Amino acid sequence: MDKILRVNMTDLTVTDEPFPEEWKYLGGRGLSAKILLKEVDPKCDPLGPDNKVILAPGVLSGSVAPTSGRMSVGGKSPLTGGIKEANSGGQAGQKMARLGYRAMIIEGKAKDPEKRYTVSINKDGYEIVECPELKGLRTYAASEKLAAKYGDKAVFVLCGSAGEKGMAGASVALTDEGATHPARHAARGGLGAAFGIKGLKAVAVDDSGTKPRQPQDMKAFKEYLKTFTTAFKEGGNLFEYGTSTTVPLANMMHTFPTRNRREMQFEHADKLDGANIVQNFEKRGGGMHHCMTGCIVSCSNVVHDEDGNYVTSALEFETLTLCGSNCGIGDLDKVALMDRMCDELGLDTIETGGAIGLAMDCGALEFGDADGALALMDKIDKGDPLAEAIGNGVSAVAKHFNVEDRVPVIGGQGLPAWEPRTLPATALTYITGPMGADHTAGLVIATPEDPAKGSQEAQLVNALCDSSGFCQFQGPNIENIRALYNAMHAGDLSFEDAADLGWQCLEDEWAFNDKAGYDGTAPEWMRTEKVPSNDMAITATAEDIARVRVRMPISEELRTLKAVG
Repeated sequence: MDKILRVNMTDLTVTDEPFPEEWKYLGGRGLSAKILLKEVDPKCDPLGPDNKVILAPGVLSGSVAPTSGRMSVGGKSPLTGGIKEANSGGQAGQKMARLGYRAMIIEGKAKDPEKRYTVSINKDGYEIVECPELKGLRTYAASEKLAAKYGDKAVFVLCGSAGEKGMAGASVALTDEGATHPARHAARGGLGAAFGIKGLKAVAVDDSGTKPRQPQDMKAFKEYLKTFTTAFKEGGNLFEYGTSTTVPLANMMHTFPTRNRREMQFEHADKLDGANIVQNFEKRGGGMHHCMTGCIVSCSNVVHDEDGNYVTSALEFETLTLCGSNCGIGDLDKVALMDRMCDELGLDTIETGGAIGLAMDCGALEFGDADGALALMDKIDKGDPLAEAIGNGVSAVAKHFNVEDRVPVIGGQGLPAWEPRTLPATALTYITGPMGADHTAGLVIATPEDPAKGSQEAQLVNALCDSSGFCQFQGPNIENIRALYNAMHAGDLSFEDAADLGWQCLEDEWAFNDKAGYDGTAPEWMRTEKVPSNDMAITATAEDIARVRVRMPISEELRTLKAVG
């Protein structure tokens, strides 16, 4: 029987409770939103005991559906003050689901702020134990100690030193194929701070002795998966070499932020092109791998230095952009070190790169000073005021320097690489979306005839995908998810029913944000300062913004994506 695991950090207790039958089609982001709307006061302090952090695998996680083991981490965001879901690969989602846990609710706050705790779960049960040896450790060192204690079959969800300090740019780290590599991050929104400030350092998950979750209609499930997987492979893997190879396209499209977004094309873009990483595999080692068992995309690059030593995985487009061109840095190896430093501290590379870029624009460092940036990052958990501001994100850096103009945030959250001035529908996603400035919640790279409709549909599909456990890079459509949900639960969801699940997720999130007083207004400078290379700015009208939140009929284009591939 599926369960919810409840961890009370105030009482230091762990209990389980039955998973509601009426929520059987809820998982990941949709489930997180439902729990937060039901149990959390939207006006609570994000770093206080009344906020809750939700770990939720998807509806299909733990099954044999390929690439379906992603984990959603939810809570009230220390950055935006609204609801947040950050989605990550890694091994924990798959394993938690196979243990029968559809969600873990982390609530309360340790009475002694100096103490740290680990929750471990396996087929025999669960426990919470004090872990003083992990206090203050960065993620790689902490993962090594956790692996020594819990064995090589366990995987971990943990925060770094930034999360322990409650820094608003903090991420939640998940280990991938290697239990000591915390290289996957539920990064956006600062949920690592909400996690770590509770006194929880890590969750250890060991599914040894379990089997995959069984669909109620096994025959239909397997038949659909066979066709679904074949269609994906025959259609060509767009992410064969990960997102890092997107650099030339983004630079060409004027959406490659450079020097705190003063330009949107970088003269050294070719040096940051992820194709260089691929070319280095032969002489440096590394290669492409998958971050979770059962993945058929394998988009993660394993990056080695010139001596063949492991540095990081994966070095993705957003990191290359925000920590690279946005800071005027055109050295791939230096950006890889910045990525590793973010992973060690447990920080979002987007928020951190945006914060460093703004600090450079304010004169703290010269644009292009990679060594200076790395030295500053190394001070983030050591008490340096500017470094701490970096750890708290873009808005904190603006406050540190007392600047109000040209601060690249929407709703308190640093902007991703994909530029809202260049991409009208994406601008509407950043402004209207409950996740704020988050490219994973409804990115639209094309320029649709109706940007409001394009944004709404992208947001709906992404909400449904992030609830399923699927990776967006596999490109599941509404019909794919509907068919597999029905086979999993012997259900009779229609196409409209499945779409409604995505819309309901958005409505729950908007309801939370409305009560929280969240404001996603775009900064005025992004409407008045045009991108130099293409003369574009945000032009979204009040009518456009209002229309996104009113359900429109699903387009014929989206409806016709009923083929398996």
